Amino acid sequence: MAKGYWVAHVDVHDPQAYEAYRAANAAAFAKYGARFLVRGAPQTQVEGACRARTVVIEFPDLQAAHDCYNSPEYQAAKALRDPVSTGDCLIVEGYEGV
Repeated sequence: MAKGYWVAHVDVHDPQAYEAYRAANAAAFAKYGARFLVRGAPQTQVEGACRARTVVIEFPDLQAAHDCYNSPEYQAAKALRDPVSTGDCLIVEGYEGV
């Protein structure tokens, strides 16, 4: 079964307040087996437009990625993030081919 991923590009407007989101999202991510692959590391934009921060989170499967996003735990964390950041997020199925 293919893994599921969140790919997010975020501009954080209030880093101190954003820390409350990071603390709050841990419960949802643990519950749904999330694993950070990229978490705001330095990046080089080589094409197109992007935001300052990129995050890639791996889930055991696509359903877990959707369930986590829609969970009450994550939605409560998201409510802390929304006023202090602007972002784009997508949920995508991993590739299992060769």
